[in-house]
Amino acid sequence: MAHPVKGKPPRVGDNPVFRRVLLTFVLVLVGLMIVAPLVVIGVEAFSKGVAYFGAAIAHPDTRHAIMLTVITALIAVPINTAFGVAAAWAITKHDFPGKRLLIVIIEIPFSVSPIVAGVAYLFVFGLQGLFGHALQAMEIKILFALPGIVLASMFVTAPFVARELIPLMQAQGRDLEEAATSLGASGWRTFFSVTLPNIKWALLYGVVLCNSRVMGEFGAVSVVSGNIRGQTNTLPLHIELLYHDYNAAGSFAAASILAGLAIVTLVVKVALERQGAGRIQRPSALAGADTVTPEVKP
Repeated sequence: MAHPVKGKPPRVGDNPVFRRVLLTFVLVLVGLMIVAPLVVIGVEAFSKGVAYFGAAIAHPDTRHAIMLTVITALIAVPINTAFGVAAAWAITKHDFPGKRLLIVIIEIPFSVSPIVAGVAYLFVFGLQGLFGHALQAMEIKILFALPGIVLASMFVTAPFVARELIPLMQAQGRDLEEAATSLGASGWRTFFSVTLPNIKWALLYGVVLCNSRVMGEFGAVSVVSGNIRGQTNTLPLHIELLYHDYNAAGSFAAASILAGLAIVTLVVKVALERQGAGRIQRPSALAGADTVTPEVKP
């Protein structure tokens, strides 16, 4: 048992009984809310054998849902990555009126229900919406098609990259960029030679989270996609349809793909944190960055 240092108050949790109770409470909740569902998904996915699992994954509707989910991620994630970097650069490296308002706007998707966002898109791009008649006249289909799915996915994941970069870039300050500029480096050269190396792990961390969220998005996509089987169903929507069709084994087989993605995301997250993208290791990375002189040639 650790004894408190004389003259100093005891730390919270020094009591062995308190530590055991706290640890037990945490482990029980983790087991019930995280481990148990993952185990159930794996067991139910193979409940009818490996052959049935393979057939369920190879079904045309499932393959189309997987393909549509991947295509959505390939479009939405790069755009949100570029947006996040641009927003973080503008907010942390420049002073302009409305900076705080911009930060609030970027964080709106965190406070708005995805279903509300999907309904909002209906009133903007729907037939009776703000741009509905104009889009119909130009024969451009946004809703119940890939563009609507991508837009909804981009909305719910817009803050992820920016939220990872803004605190880091604020802590780093502007000294290195100003030094590079004083040496004659252009804006792009400064970004790629000075800024990007200092934010690369946080950037990758935000991209991983953004990609995981895009592939698992349900609420907003369910509103704008129309839930057309084999056409506009992403993987989460397809899982729901299979479950409503009383095809539990098939739905769990499809769900195992998303569960596997979650595990891969967790592994990548831990790896990136060890490389300096995690919040715990960022101060040390920043401390090292303060002593590095940018090697930028005029």
